[in-house]
Amino acid sequence: MSDLPNCPKCNSEYTYEDGTLYICPECAHEWSSSGVSSSEKVRVWKDANGNVLQDGDTVTVIKDLKVRGSSSVIKGGTKVKNIRLIEGDHDIDCKVEGFGPMQLKSEFVRKA
Repeated sequence: MSDLPNCPKCNSEYTYEDGTLYICPECAHEWSSSGVSSSEKVRVWKDANGNVLQDGDTVTVIKDLKVRGSSSVIKGGTKVKNIRLIEGDHDIDCKVEGFGPMQLKSEFVRKA
């Protein structure tokens, strides 16, 4: 008998090791020995002060931000309501009043 764990997805007993991962040949599920696969890791977005951000939060811009393609500036202290968190360099998708839809970096906002 093998001392390898059964697949957590389909409960197959035919799992095998590949480096630091366990792999199920029946459903192709991969997971690490710690039990969390790389595709199941949860990203946590934090503001400039280290507070955790969530979809729907209201944030405040902490410094003046130039708007690319325009001579306008989003002033520090501007409140942005109902943010949506996304993957990427600019990780906040929102609508800024007076400017319209845009994306911001979480390092330039703080939770209101």
